[in-house]
Amino acid sequence: MTSSSNQPNATLYLNNLNDKVTTQELKTQLFALFTSYGKIIEIIASKKQGMRGQAFLVFTDLAGATSAMRACEGMMFYDKPIHIDYAKTKSHATSRREDPNFVPPTSVNASSLLTQKRQREDEAVEDERNTKREKSEEDEEEMEIDDDDEPAQKSNTLSSTTGVPNASQQPSTRLLCTNLPQEVTDDILAVLFQQYQGFQSAQVTWSPTPNADGAKVKHAQVLFESQELASVAKTALDGFTLKRGWVMGVAFI
Repeated sequence: MTSSSNQPNATLYLNNLNDKVTTQELKTQLFALFTSYGKIIEIIASKKQGMRGQAFLVFTDLAGATSAMRACEGMMFYDKPIHIDYAKTKSHATSRREDPNFVPPTSVNASSLLTQKRQREDEAVEDERNTKREKSEEDEEEMEIDDDDEPAQKSNTLSSTTGVPNASQQPSTRLLCTNLPQEVTDDILAVLFQQYQGFQSAQVTWSPTPNADGAKVKHAQVLFESQELASVAKTALDGFTLKRGWVMGVAFI
């Protein structure tokens, strides 16, 4: 099973490619090989010094990139096994899709435009904080009124919606995944579990408390068709390293 030392993103870095293949043919064949795993928006390959035998594949989303990496790592391609990893940084194409105002750092006016962008982001964050503060004050007023009528019911609802389910030693069709990094989504976790028979769904949500290092984390519930099939996935993925320093725990619930 593939393990990457770089932070997951939608751009893949490929090396150990056959450098005798022309650039155009390489791009064409890479597109044909990887397009079934997700939409590809850019392929970067060159014969220039330092780029021979390498390429970058830019997918529209992380799920497609992750699926492609896990399926094709080590695959023979023009008589050589492909080595695949997440790229160390996002491609410009991905950054432009995420932010229409993105300016590559090498552009003439990048410094001033990036400063303006940061100012806009700071203003947006401040507006969001003010909105949350106002909403929090409103909620406190509502809770004071409701507490007089049904205090026990309010407490039970809160624990069921924000707490992490308790792990169990008893086999079940549901699995609890803990210590998930912030970038993990339903789709990404589904890519990891769907290789095991009986997978039905994955639901990722924020955990109410940080991990031992103080970092915000997520947890997830994963559903399988039967207890037996869930047990197979649990045994295989409990202790799986999602990225450096992040080991996922898997238990029954």
